[in-house]
Amino acid sequence: MRKLLLVVICIATVKAVQENFLLHAQPTLRRMVNFDPSMDASMLRKAMKGLGTDEASIINILANRPNDQRQKISSAFKHAYGKDLVKELKSELSGKFERVVLAMMLPTTELLADHLHEAMKGVGTNEDTLVEILCTRNNSEIIELKSVYERKHGKPLQKSIESETSGHFSRLLVSMTTGARDEANTNLQLAPQLAQQLYTAGEGKVGTDEAEFNRILSYYSYPLLRAVFDEYKKIKGKSLIDAIKSEFSGDIQNGLIAVVSSIENRPQFFAKCLHDAMKGKDDALIRLIVTRAEIDLGTIKQEYQKLYGKSLESHIKSDTPDGDYKKMLIALVDG
Repeated sequence: MRKLLLVVICIATVKAVQENFLLHAQPTLRRMVNFDPSMDASMLRKAMKGLGTDEASIINILANRPNDQRQKISSAFKHAYGKDLVKELKSELSGKFERVVLAMMLPTTELLADHLHEAMKGVGTNEDTLVEILCTRNNSEIIELKSVYERKHGKPLQKSIESETSGHFSRLLVSMTTGARDEANTNLQLAPQLAQQLYTAGEGKVGTDEAEFNRILSYYSYPLLRAVFDEYKKIKGKSLIDAIKSEFSGDIQNGLIAVVSSIENRPQFFAKCLHDAMKGKDDALIRLIVTRAEIDLGTIKQEYQKLYGKSLESHIKSDTPDGDYKKMLIALVDG
């Protein structure tokens, strides 16, 4: 009876954590009520017709429609005018404003697949992009991402990772892209045992068992792993991130820290990614704002303010050149 009661309490605790996360995941972009894709298509055509372009109208429409509604506008535009909306926008716009608009017009998974491809293209790889995208998705998102990546770029995502990265970092990324995380495991009683296994694989031995870190961080559910991180700190008197810093180095250290950080507090993790993207990394800035706006950008903004003592909006305004690019980013962030 006591064991049954403990299981019920654990399940209730996990459900409460999950519900609390969903409750506090505040988007800045919500679905347009009384949405009329044909009317939006007409307004966009008017904004691009004749001499000059009405950028303000383009911003007003696209920054207030989530991705699925933008796709419906694109379909309505082709139906009404026999033209491709994306091609029309591309011919009318330029510079960074064009880049953010075209990113908004891509289905989200296609945008992420393209950014993964760019991160592994040519000489060298953009490890930060790989970690940010691959280590923060659930099973269904990973499975869809792999399918879209292979369809668009003609090569399995895992093969690209294996050919463009190496060593323990490569194995970490491959582990994160299996799409086989046990998301239904709600047994928080496993937390002390898993915390001890992480200690034994790292600080508790000479050398480090990287494979054991991969196994635990890539397999168990996020609520269970958050409990594991809490247990690690209670048992060992230091955070798992501090332990990783003392036991690992290079790309694998950065990758593991990113995985743990994104599981512990995902909005805070993305707030740090956005702050880093302000340093001239426009592709990352566009990707983060466009893809998180309808998920949790409102919550990310709160974490940003706590971390840096400055609002995300004010940072964009001070660090982004004046123009329609800045206006579009602010429109998405303000909500």
